[in-house]
Amino acid sequence: MIKGIIFMLFHPAKNPVELKVMHLNKTQAQRRQDLVEATQGKAALKQFKKRTAKENKKALKKKAKGKHDSHQVFVLDFDGDIKATAVKHLREEISTLISTANEGDEVVVRLESGGGLVHGYGLAAAQLVRLKDAGLKLTVCVDKVAASGGYMMACVADNVIAAPFAIIGSIGVVSQLPNFHKWLKNHDVDYEQFTAGDYKRTVTIFGENDAEDRAKYQEELEQTHQLFKHFVNRYRAMLDLDKVATGEHWYGEDAVHLNLVDSLQTSDSYILELMDDNEVYVLHSRQKPTLAEKLGLSQAAEAALSIAADKLPETLMRFDYNSRLNILK
Repeated sequence: MIKGIIFMLFHPAKNPVELKVMHLNKTQAQRRQDLVEATQGKAALKQFKKRTAKENKKALKKKAKGKHDSHQVFVLDFDGDIKATAVKHLREEISTLISTANEGDEVVVRLESGGGLVHGYGLAAAQLVRLKDAGLKLTVCVDKVAASGGYMMACVADNVIAAPFAIIGSIGVVSQLPNFHKWLKNHDVDYEQFTAGDYKRTVTIFGENDAEDRAKYQEELEQTHQLFKHFVNRYRAMLDLDKVATGEHWYGEDAVHLNLVDSLQTSDSYILELMDDNEVYVLHSRQKPTLAEKLGLSQAAEAALSIAADKLPETLMRFDYNSRLNILK
């Protein structure tokens, strides 16, 4: 059975991040052997191994003669929520790659995100820029959705690949909030707000918003939209921004024609193609699990265990004190 390699990335004043590295070529080879054995028997498996060994020797000879250029490929996953919290691990993975990968190696990011907070996705996109600055080839694969902040990340890539029905685009900015001013007024509840600076606060959810407040807030949204468009144009200059930066989204088929993506293909298909001539590694990081998580305890149980652990020294001291009293008696 093929197992991945696990090691720790340490971040100052934080819990260590566990990074698992899986050699996809070896994992795929093992799966093929398991399938052959299960469906055709051990004799067929023996023949399969011999044939595979010959193919591997031929591939090695080609590499030695320099008939094709082989690089390492590293696969990362980014599953984005509204706060882009996955950037926490993405930045660790990218820092590791930049310090170990060779120029010309490829990084494939399997990206899924419908967007979210501007600053969160701005940071996530900036992390991908680091890969290109380090001389690594960057490919982003979108199987389901890369919209708004998700597309801000995707557009950085040298090559953007999307599944035929993946949702792409939504280059726009949206902000919405309720206003309880009338309700508070009807219930004789006063609301007071104190600020220093004309525009420290514009529209609010409790105060009465006037035309000037709304105009300033709209101005800020337009400014953010301009920054978004400028960022996209920097990395995909071939786009007709007047046509695509309207906040609309498109499926993969139409996104190709609009130059939002470069080709149509699933991430699985693309990675399998890469495995023919390259060594492919999947990186996955996570916060090192606590003892309670390893034991499968709930959060409530984990909290109780933590409290019990804190009190354990005190309990042992009391037990020791009472034992000595009994002995002295």
